[in-house]
Amino acid sequence: MRFPTCGIFTGILSLLLLLSFPFSLHAFRCGDGLVSVGDSKGRVLIECGKPTFKEKVGDKETRKKGTGTKTKGAKSTKTMEQWTYNCGKDDFIYILTFEGGKLAKEVTDGRGRGASECKGR
Repeated sequence: MRFPTCGIFTGILSLLLLLSFPFSLHAFRCGDGLVSVGDSKGRVLIECGKPTFKEKVGDKETRKKGTGTKTKGAKSTKTMEQWTYNCGKDDFIYILTFEGGKLAKEVTDGRGRGASECKGR
């Protein structure tokens, strides 16, 4: 009786190799461009072009943790902004949320309309 250990070994090795490569679960493709969480507003603008709509949605206040008395309880404020891209009738409307100039979140908001405005570079 022969066991298929070679196939199992190959499968496990392939899975381990795949998991060792860094990749983002949330990425936004605009034309040939691709942006993901952590990218700057400048990079998104270069890769994806101007958004269909832009708005400031508020400020997020955070407290820094520290061991010294000077840093304990220090506050910082990050501006929150949303950019909306209409990727056309064959795609979705994407909303990119920025915190402090960095892409923090990407969500869809229904189907797009008309021609795509997600041209990329």
